Amino acid sequence: MVQRFDYLVIGSGIAGMSFALKVANEGKSVALICKAGQEEANTYFAQGGVASVTNLKVDNFEKHIEDTMIAGDWISDREAVEKVVREAPAQIEALIKWGVNFDKKEGGEFDLHKEGGHSEFRILHHADNTGAEIQTSLIQTVNKHPNISVFTNHYAVEIITQHHMGIIVTRHTPGIKCFGAYVLNEETGEVDTFLSKITIMATGGCEAVYRNTTNPLVATGDGIAMVYRAKGLVKDMEFIQFHPTALFHPGDRPSFLITEAMRGYGAVLKNQSGEEFMQKYDPRLSLAPRDIVARAIDNEMKQRGEDHVYLDVTHKDPEQTKKHFPNIYKKCLSLGIDITKDYIPVAPAAHYLCGGIKVDLNGQSNIRRLYAIGECSCTGLHGGNRLASNSLIEAVVYADAAAKHSLSVMDNYEFNQDVPEWNDEGTITNEERVLITQSMKEVNQIMEAYVGIVRSNTRLIRAWNRLDILYEETESLFKRCKASRELCELRNMINVGYLITRQAMERKESRGLHYTIDYPPAK
Repeated sequence: MVQRFDYLVIGSGIAGMSFALKVANEGKSVALICKAGQEEANTYFAQGGVASVTNLKVDNFEKHIEDTMIAGDWISDREAVEKVVREAPAQIEALIKWGVNFDKKEGGEFDLHKEGGHSEFRILHHADNTGAEIQTSLIQTVNKHPNISVFTNHYAVEIITQHHMGIIVTRHTPGIKCFGAYVLNEETGEVDTFLSKITIMATGGCEAVYRNTTNPLVATGDGIAMVYRAKGLVKDMEFIQFHPTALFHPGDRPSFLITEAMRGYGAVLKNQSGEEFMQKYDPRLSLAPRDIVARAIDNEMKQRGEDHVYLDVTHKDPEQTKKHFPNIYKKCLSLGIDITKDYIPVAPAAHYLCGGIKVDLNGQSNIRRLYAIGECSCTGLHGGNRLASNSLIEAVVYADAAAKHSLSVMDNYEFNQDVPEWNDEGTITNEERVLITQSMKEVNQIMEAYVGIVRSNTRLIRAWNRLDILYEETESLFKRCKASRELCELRNMINVGYLITRQAMERKESRGLHYTIDYPPAK
């Protein structure tokens, strides 16, 4: 089946949905592709909030810019940082118009949180489930819009370029163009052709390549892998942010996140002997940037031979704690942990990707007619390490930029009528699911063991060699079998694991989130 839309938006988080609403409001037809249900996006699981300068009595843009540059280890793109920080307040207003409720104090001003790396209180939030509030509000607005067609349980397999019309495309080919995507309809098992004038990649991150992650397990790096295979530029993949405080409860995958706002509220990290330890690592203690805190916890665990540390919030007012963190309180209580009386067991888990598909200030990739926004993109905002709560605001600022730019050039494009339909003639239905599930486990183990918080050349080379074997096996399986979501996800996980590993090998220094014992940072 062939379908045609002005815009094809792949991904249904805050980036994809806010973009879809902006172009749909201009009368354009939009297909919104969701690989699972509409809620199944990284946005939904974001607890902390959205960073924006709103309290002008004490805060200003320059402070937020400086905080972002410091957290990014001074390799953030300053233009991107200034763009996001300065345009943030207007996009907060847009979210509010779409029905997002941020917590306010009795006087009517925003109830702002402070998180690691921020010099001021500037985090807008909705209790401790800000992402769910944003996602739910946007879903309701999207579903009412007559110009947006939502396709749930549809899985994008490949973006369509000249390559699919028999033209050889390399990384040096000028003028690669995207004409849409081949999309698997999971209900029918058929791969349909979605043609578009402009395609938006908004597929989120890739942290499900790690065994321990706070991300939903749909975060398999699909958009990044698709664009890389289409010869698009992918950058800064070595910068994987490990959240320092995921709830330690073996068997849970994904891990439940204990938001950084809890440390901003006053929670303190302690080892299993009940001793504070952050003073050994950073004068900012438990509120140091995430890369420092995650490495400190990792080091404490390794030195002591333990599998977690503790977060202590028992010294705070119990009623205030329950009011500020109702979901964390409820989740921990379900496991027999009363956070007002008991320490919370925590350990780092893969949380956020600072790199991705390289884009310019308009969200354009190097492939024409293809934009990337949200976590799958590399705008340069985060540099070596993301400042807490800068991700959701980046997504809406770049969705706005991509919408404005793409609307201005839309009239230059037509549908490409020469695109062939997906050809799976001669392939078989793969009944041996164990081949896929086992390979997925191997990817998780390889990435966790060798490409984690602390790396070395020896570990990275071992990861590279193991992934190479899995790549050959999986490509052979993909050519023989009909496309399935599981098989495509495995293929993408291997591609993304390779990119993280290769770009980590290429960075001959410890910088930001990339820490290697072969290039220790200068004291």
